[in-house]
Amino acid sequence: MFVFLMPAKIYEIIRSKVLFNLSNNLSKDLWYHGVHHTTDVGIQAERIALHENIISSDDLFLLKVACLYHDAGFLFTYDEHEAAGCSLAKKELPTFGLNPKQVDIICGMIMATKIPQTPLTKLEEIICDADLDYLGRDDFYPISNTLFLELKARGFVKTENDWNLIQIRFFKQHQFFTATNKKLRKQAKQHHLEMIEAVTLTE
Repeated sequence: MFVFLMPAKIYEIIRSKVLFNLSNNLSKDLWYHGVHHTTDVGIQAERIALHENIISSDDLFLLKVACLYHDAGFLFTYDEHEAAGCSLAKKELPTFGLNPKQVDIICGMIMATKIPQTPLTKLEEIICDADLDYLGRDDFYPISNTLFLELKARGFVKTENDWNLIQIRFFKQHQFFTATNKKLRKQAKQHHLEMIEAVTLTE
């Protein structure tokens, strides 16, 4: 029934369904991986895509849909949530008229966001940078704190110092992939790393 609709219209239908599902069914203690993160990743992905000259409506459509589903796996599991999100996309997206090739491209983007990130295409690079865009933004500290609280609630980390040590290791292995985020986020990210190192007691 969706085959003859324009991609923008199909996207709005998918977006409404996915965000409704996330808003109503995600665990309330996903303080970082909540629906707000999903919407932020979509916004950042569109920004990066614009600067990276991604102008194909089909590519933008697939990118935006992948952003919606990239953390939808948290509806089912905390570990391996990327694979769960991909499974959900494979189940739902054909009902909106997407073909197997489109779904595979979307799943490739979802799986590329798994840490450590492994993008193989430009679209995968964009979603990876959008997913961790906050590392080089002014709102890094409050967002980082929500991830600390989320991980602490699950017993993955105990103290702020432990969290800082984890962040330091993560920062040092992470890289932005697009020229856009290397230019706009890399310097601030380095500053955040230096600030964290300054207040952290080493092991």
